[in-house]
Amino acid sequence: MKKLLIAAAAAAGLASGAVLAQADVLKAQGCLGCHDMEKKKVGPSFKDVTAKYKGDKSKAGDIVSKMKDGKGHPKVSKSDSDLKAAVEAALSVK
Repeated sequence: MKKLLIAAAAAAGLASGAVLAQADVLKAQGCLGCHDMEKKKVGPSFKDVTAKYKGDKSKAGDIVSKMKDGKGHPKVSKSDSDLKAAVEAALSVK
């Protein structure tokens, strides 16, 4: 039983660490100015974006293209790798 509790606590710690890592990536790219994890701000919440794409990370490239072209999102002048990291973090919000 003690091992089960330790494993559960470790899993909870890893999950909260993943959420913090997501927030760090999104904050570094400036996404949190218009988006929030749970509620709509200027743009949709990341939770709503995740629901829309249903965790389909293959859509990350399409979203990055839209962001760079300014189609459906204000035009963003970041590197493709930075944008892809931010989009993947956004799509993994639960």
